Amino acid sequence: MTDDVKTAPAFAKAGALRDFATWWGPRPLGQVAVLIAVVLLFYGFASNTLASMARIGISPGFGFLDRAANFEIGESPIAFSAGDTYARAIFAGLLNTFKVAILGCVLATVLGVALGVARLSGNLLLAGLVRGYVEIVRNTPLLLQLFLWIALAHALPGPRQALVLFDTVFLTNRGVFVPRLVVEGMPVWGWLAALVVLAVGIVHLWRGRRRAPGMRRTILLSGAAMLIGLAVIVLASGAQFAIDAPALSGFNIRGGASLTPEFAALLAGLTVKFSAAISEVVRAGILSVRAGQWEAGRALGLRDGQIMWRVVLPQALRVITPLTTSNYLDLIKDSSLAVAIGYPDLVSIVNTTANTTGQAFEALLILILVYLAINLGVSALMNLYNRRVALRGEAAT
Repeated sequence: MTDDVKTAPAFAKAGALRDFATWWGPRPLGQVAVLIAVVLLFYGFASNTLASMARIGISPGFGFLDRAANFEIGESPIAFSAGDTYARAIFAGLLNTFKVAILGCVLATVLGVALGVARLSGNLLLAGLVRGYVEIVRNTPLLLQLFLWIALAHALPGPRQALVLFDTVFLTNRGVFVPRLVVEGMPVWGWLAALVVLAVGIVHLWRGRRRAPGMRRTILLSGAAMLIGLAVIVLASGAQFAIDAPALSGFNIRGGASLTPEFAALLAGLTVKFSAAISEVVRAGILSVRAGQWEAGRALGLRDGQIMWRVVLPQALRVITPLTTSNYLDLIKDSSLAVAIGYPDLVSIVNTTANTTGQAFEALLILILVYLAINLGVSALMNLYNRRVALRGEAAT
């Protein structure tokens, strides 16, 4: 026989207080002590830094950004010369970092996807070669690879003995020269109209990407519409297109677009290094798709190539995208190794700024904040794309 005992309800903490206690966790006094110790440590570090700067006559702050820089930049997307401000110099270095990072991500992705698919091909020789490439590249330091690429770039012959490919590409120790498209006489409204046409075409392609059976038709129609629209704009504006091809002139090569040895070496090193990593990510993503998907595709009469691009890869993106994001972030951060081969990226110019102004702490803070902003921005964009891929995959199942 049991006695019914009524117990008083336990005291319920207020909602905000309970949430705060859960967030704070156990041992609150110990955590407060650690927090105070960390604050005092940073305070002591900041006080010593300010005292040292005052002792050697350096005023803390970011006023140096408006002062004239007394150095040149060998390669800059914007006009820069000694006497321009440090802020403009840092901006030029940031653009150089953007340039190599964006091109590196695009080229590494294209090459990595191709290598990942080739690794799974039935051709044993091709799969073996790709495996050897991946193992060699992934197990050697990136800095060593950059030294190799810059040595190869400087070992190329001079302009008069340049290695010529297709009569238009020149490989020399002064850089790589390639043809470029030049638009002459295009007014401002023409450029704006061209941007609108390209934006509409890209949006149409983006919306039509889900219609896998009609994807080829969508690409052809969108591409044809963009070409016709651009042609109409060119004819209406009176602009002209011209191909500026490089050519040997005297002791140098004139015309076309040129890639400096340092930029070419850095881009090649980043592309090769991270294409190997992305190829393994792509291979793992493809293997994560069940074999039944291949059998279903063959039952529908699709060829293996069609099954890969229309059935397997869209599902594998849910595995590929998060890991590829990590590789993109590593590529952006590892581009800072450009300082070792003389490419004027953000790190190189900020380092020069710190040495010439003595504002090492401020320069380091700028570097940290810029890289943090870049990586957080890339992470946000890739996470947005990853959510769209994941939701689409869940809806398909």
